[in-house]
Amino acid sequence: MSLLSRERFIAVLGASGVGLGQRRGSETLWLGSVGYIDEGFQSYAVALDTLDRLLGEHARAGAEVSVVISGHFSRFCLVPWSAQISSPEELRGFARLCFEDLFGAANQAWSLVLSAEPAGYDRIASALPQDLLDRLRTLVSARGLRLRSVQPYLMAAFNRFDKSLDAGDFLFVVAEPQRSVLLLAREGRWASVRSVGGSDSDGALSALIGRERQLQASTSERAFNVYLHAPARLDAQPDLPGVQLCSLEDASMNVRDGLYVMSRAVA
Repeated sequence: MSLLSRERFIAVLGASGVGLGQRRGSETLWLGSVGYIDEGFQSYAVALDTLDRLLGEHARAGAEVSVVISGHFSRFCLVPWSAQISSPEELRGFARLCFEDLFGAANQAWSLVLSAEPAGYDRIASALPQDLLDRLRTLVSARGLRLRSVQPYLMAAFNRFDKSLDAGDFLFVVAEPQRSVLLLAREGRWASVRSVGGSDSDGALSALIGRERQLQASTSERAFNVYLHAPARLDAQPDLPGVQLCSLEDASMNVRDGLYVMSRAVA
């Protein structure tokens, strides 16, 4: 099969459902989504079984698959700059120490990816369960497919909206129905990242952002702009004072599915 004609699919592993779309040029043909009962963090096994079934129904051998993974299954931490670190191996080891300091001793293996930053800048570490990635690679390979990319939804959404965010001080909030991730930049540098369980309702998000404003006010008087992306809020967009919405919807969109919205963040 020619690389130019290779089929491309985008899969979304959500907290309580899995969706699949097929790229057609710059557009995505949404093939549908399947819900499942959320049984906590370990429900990614059910999500992968669901994805396997969807790929079996729609994808032919030789196709490429890009996967975005809900913040429900992801972990994040800030990795401070250290002049004592002199190699990539030392940096990865230091990042794991930061991760364990925040989340406790690991009872399972994690795959960490660090953001690329200049010397002297803190980095964001994103982590996915190694077992999830191993199972994903196995099921994709077993169907004769090629895994093009895997990324936490926070990264996909930030990369999509990066150009529209202020370069200096901002809070970028990705609010999924069961979990929100807050990414703070100060003077063009990463300052914090937090993942918080909770609803994506206006009341819950207003309280969440309000607490973050109070927390940051205790450490700095510098104001920051707040940007909010809530992919599942299809029928009633969030309406929060002083908060700018980042939306992936447009007038041509005729699919009412939060997982479809999440798929649109993938380039």
